[in-house]
Amino acid sequence: MNIHEYQAKALLRSYGAPVSEGRVVLKAEDAKSAAGELDGPLWVVKAQIHAGGRGKGSFKEADAGEKGGVRLAFSVEEAAEEAKKMLGRTLVTHQTGAPGKQVNRIYIEDGSDIENELYLALLVDRATSRVSFVCSTEGGMDIEEVAEATPEKILSFSVDPATGYQAYHGRRIAFSLGLKGAQVKQCVKLMGQLYTAFIERDMEMLEINPLIVLEGSGDLKVLDAKVAFDGNAMYRQPAVAELRDETEEDSKELEASKYDLNYIALDGEIGCMVNGAGLAMATMDIIKLYGAEPANFLDVGGGATKEKVTEAFKIITSDPQVKGILVNIFGGIMRCDVIAEGVVAAVKEVGLQVPLVVRLEGTNVEEGKAIINNSGLDVIAADNLSDGAEKIVKAVKG
Repeated sequence: MNIHEYQAKALLRSYGAPVSEGRVVLKAEDAKSAAGELDGPLWVVKAQIHAGGRGKGSFKEADAGEKGGVRLAFSVEEAAEEAKKMLGRTLVTHQTGAPGKQVNRIYIEDGSDIENELYLALLVDRATSRVSFVCSTEGGMDIEEVAEATPEKILSFSVDPATGYQAYHGRRIAFSLGLKGAQVKQCVKLMGQLYTAFIERDMEMLEINPLIVLEGSGDLKVLDAKVAFDGNAMYRQPAVAELRDETEEDSKELEASKYDLNYIALDGEIGCMVNGAGLAMATMDIIKLYGAEPANFLDVGGGATKEKVTEAFKIITSDPQVKGILVNIFGGIMRCDVIAEGVVAAVKEVGLQVPLVVRLEGTNVEEGKAIINNSGLDVIAADNLSDGAEKIVKAVKG
């Protein structure tokens, strides 16, 4: 689960992290009063979407020379005007893809005099099953670019959960970032605050890009923050769950989550319904092997019911990009007859406008095939996964 920058900063502020003062704006008429509550003389106006690259992004149908989704203003009136220009428009960045995301929230905050920009992140390292710190002197850049061009400028290390965060972790980061004097002590304190927030709030990723050194004072400040949480832990994080902005999520993925379906929307034309994550991945691979692209990842799970399968099928058919559907079930815990009943029920409810290939194998396979064959549906039967992939690609490609 992701949250907006202003929400992330409010959360970090509650742990004592130094962040700029700011105000969120939801309606254009509130922009001037929100900006007026800040001191200036510099205001930063930021579009709030769940995607990076906002400053380098562009709005659809933008005027010539128009700035991206992060803008500087030098008066309350100018800040309000910039906020009004962005609200309700669609911002396209390298992370949103061509469709972009509509800007429904603006964050106006006090500007900062920057001496230096640094990069910092905490994340769950799957290889070590520990929380890792990642830092670099190359703040303000995409860390992927830094890793490719100058990997020696990145420090990464994991924290032993038995000891948790210790002061020497913070000092190691401070020295790697070239901090000196009082900055080292600030870094040690800040890293402890961030680590505590990460653990207590069940975060998966906390990225601060950039972490800045203020001109003049030399103090550290969190200038931007991106936070992602473990969705499986939201049952014990009710305050965090309330921060969820469903307008930022894919409507199909949101609907799937209500039925405990593992669904991820993709850009292809063949919808997939599979049981088991590994088999779902293999199904997508073999679709690509035969020359097409999967429209989704969908694992209905081992304990799916007829109702759950019906909803899964409806979600697939709601995607206008889907030109064909492949149902690939290897029945173990999941029974083939349950899948067949769900598919038949869904088709009768929503109709079938695209080719459908069904491959069933395993528990109650004969009963499942009988249900499909006696349904009167125009279904293409497949003997195995390769056969099913070949048939659905052929049906879609003509």
